[in-house]
Amino acid sequence: MLIVLGGLPATGKTTIARLLSRRIRATHLRIDTIEQALRSSGSLTGDVGPAGYLVAYALAEDMLKLGQVVIADSVNPVAATREAWRAVAARAEMPVMEVEVVRSDPTDHRRHVEARTTDIPGLPLPTWDDVLARDYEPWEGPRVVVDTTGRTVDQSVTEIVAALQRY
Repeated sequence: MLIVLGGLPATGKTTIARLLSRRIRATHLRIDTIEQALRSSGSLTGDVGPAGYLVAYALAEDMLKLGQVVIADSVNPVAATREAWRAVAARAEMPVMEVEVVRSDPTDHRRHVEARTTDIPGLPLPTWDDVLARDYEPWEGPRVVVDTTGRTVDQSVTEIVAALQRY
């Protein structure tokens, strides 16, 4: 199965993906890690564009074809990237569950954006203004929406696991 986590920066996607991957024994693919590795390689100059997503799609498809559960962790901001994840699952003949992670309280969200530190050397983190200016298309179609405002990571992961069981 492919589990696609998406949402604006600092909503809790990576923290959730890490705990969820341990809980259900899944592979965690993080776009930030892939994109920063591409930048650090020196092969790409400037913006990496769609390269990180394209690498992740290929890796996810290979892992899915091996029967692994994959958690894709990315902002996933536009309909085209969401459709691309669905196409990956379809080519691998595996189901896909989409999860949109949100922070409904803007004050809480801003606090998380401004307090964040990175665990990936060299990764530039967005500012609150960057988050507000980001192109983020509304989701359409079936998905699980997890609001991390006022909740623990464990509560959010438990909600996703329950959705997986219903799925």
